[in-house]
Amino acid sequence: MIYRTLGRTGERVSAIGLGGYHIGVAPTEQDSIRLIRTAIDRGITFLDNSWDYMDGKCETWMGQALRDGYRQKVFLMTKFDARTKALTTKQIDESLRRLQTDHVELMQFHENIRMEDPDRFFNDGVVDALMEAKKAGKIKYSGFTGHKDPAVHLRMLEVAKQHDFHFDTAQMPLNILDAQFRSFAHDVVPKLVEQGIAVLGMKPMAAGQLPQRGLATGLECLRYALSLPTSVVITGISDQKLLDQAFEAAKNFKPFTEAELSAVLAKTKQAALSGKYETFKTTTRQDGTSRNPDWMG
Repeated sequence: MIYRTLGRTGERVSAIGLGGYHIGVAPTEQDSIRLIRTAIDRGITFLDNSWDYMDGKCETWMGQALRDGYRQKVFLMTKFDARTKALTTKQIDESLRRLQTDHVELMQFHENIRMEDPDRFFNDGVVDALMEAKKAGKIKYSGFTGHKDPAVHLRMLEVAKQHDFHFDTAQMPLNILDAQFRSFAHDVVPKLVEQGIAVLGMKPMAAGQLPQRGLATGLECLRYALSLPTSVVITGISDQKLLDQAFEAAKNFKPFTEAELSAVLAKTKQAALSGKYETFKTTTRQDGTSRNPDWMG
């Protein structure tokens, strides 16, 4: 495993992060626990999760896996969906209970996908609940995520500046297709680097579309995301084969040369331009908060 610094925090974390949703895809809880512990034993320290993943199952299973001394070995992150102060506090506490811990290293505002989401974060008491949780020792760092449009991330950064608020992290899709369609890599990543906000990449395989369509191999996908100024590339790992692939990508990592990058982008250009394979950008299929407005209050 290779390790990188998490923005201005100074924390050292594994460059590969274990995706929290896919650990819930394992056939049984015991299979999931075994997979999580194997990942940690082999050197993954950054664990992703979210309050809404599989109605809490993913956090519950991860909490079980982090017993017996494993909690102390990881940098634990989860996310919340609330858009009110009371619901934010409630979701944070529920996540901690499921994860069987009194704190997480990183808590992120989930699905920053609407132009009004930054306003709700700062004006509806969400940031106040987050800071109260931080003061109480329940969280150490704060960030935000989103998979829809780089313009929404840029607006969050603008509104944060207006409120003199510094996020520690920001999470977004970073994959070969993204480079040529509504690109977070081109539009958002440079701003984050400039402000010392850690870049968390997700969906490196475009929700599986790149390898499934024969557009790029899993190793090429991970190599691309690792070649960007990412602190962590969070990838879905639901079985031993995918875990091995992630470690192979880290072990043999060499950044793309300009010629290699040009070649892989040229090969995928036509597939990228319509956005049809990045459905998380072009449809509501992966918008959990859109399907469940009650989560947001």
